[in-house]
Amino acid sequence: MAEKRDYYEVLGVSKSATDAEIKSAFRKKAKEFHPDLNKDNPDAAEKFKEAQEAYTVLSDENKRKMYDQYGHAGVSGSSAGGGFGGFGGFDASDFDFGDIFDNIFGGGFSSFGGGSSRNRATRGSDVLMRVNIDFNEAVFGCSKDINLDVVEECDECHGEGGFDSETCSRCHGSGTITSEQHTILGSFVSKTTCPDCNGCGKSYKRKCSACNGKGKIKKNKTITVNVPSGIDNGDRLRVSGKGSAGANGGPNGDLYLEFLVSEHEYFIREGDDIYLEVPITITEAILGCKKAIPTLYGNIKLTIPAGTDSGDKQRIKGKGIDNKNNRNKGNMYVIMKVITPKKLSRDQKKLIDSLDKTDLEDSVINKFNKFTKNND
Repeated sequence: MAEKRDYYEVLGVSKSATDAEIKSAFRKKAKEFHPDLNKDNPDAAEKFKEAQEAYTVLSDENKRKMYDQYGHAGVSGSSAGGGFGGFGGFDASDFDFGDIFDNIFGGGFSSFGGGSSRNRATRGSDVLMRVNIDFNEAVFGCSKDINLDVVEECDECHGEGGFDSETCSRCHGSGTITSEQHTILGSFVSKTTCPDCNGCGKSYKRKCSACNGKGKIKKNKTITVNVPSGIDNGDRLRVSGKGSAGANGGPNGDLYLEFLVSEHEYFIREGDDIYLEVPITITEAILGCKKAIPTLYGNIKLTIPAGTDSGDKQRIKGKGIDNKNNRNKGNMYVIMKVITPKKLSRDQKKLIDSLDKTDLEDSVINKFNKFTKNND
């Protein structure tokens, strides 16, 4: 007979694992190795039984103490030796197998004391919607009217789907139909949602015409949303309770707005910083000047030093985007672009020719010319 593996190793937990960690680990193993979900794995049944055995011992405080002190010998009389062939000896009254077995049997699983969750109050699903906004709206914030289709509880029947309710004759008010299933692990009693009442346990003498018996109705609404300043492309904003309607009195889901920000003609945004390329003439670059520069907050006068090259950058502190989250403000960076004239008059050409005779002994151009000659 093969030697038993350490129970902690079987579940993949440490010896200091909490009850919650042990329970979570067994849930994963049960999903991973249940034979009906792993029909192509010949070892699935044995591994599932091994996980059962480990959970039975480690989830019981007294058995776990005995196991920690004496190993398998300390629990041999009350665990696998007592009948792990099926589910005998496996105490899982506090374990919810619903999410594991629902996809096997097609409904709520009840062999371990669980039941159908169809009648529970369920939160509605969240809704994602993309919203186009322009550059300035994103930078400074705005109020935006959002038109959307929402699913809400029917006002006519208050979400019931009908009027003059009576107990469902098929499920007798339980909302589920009980049936017995036979598997290689033994017999199981499963519960599936009653097809007549859809799990609510009631039927109605008169169906609601407004929602056609669904209890929910689609409406088109326009809501006004305050978009905070500093929103960037791809950012999301949660609008609480504006998602899909919940079931059985559950709360609505949330609406998430994902923003698509249009590009600006001149400003380029990188995080909270703004970049602006400023065209200047050759004369302005050579002699320097004071130039009006547009910012997000109006024009400012910027001193451009003599001898400026294309690509030179100046920082203007605090003229970027106001970040409401960290209360910091970005900067603005002005990048110079020297524009070369395409057409010159005869007099202008003479001036340029005389400029070409300027002493460039220490210039980059002169050094490059020397390199060219030496490379010839």
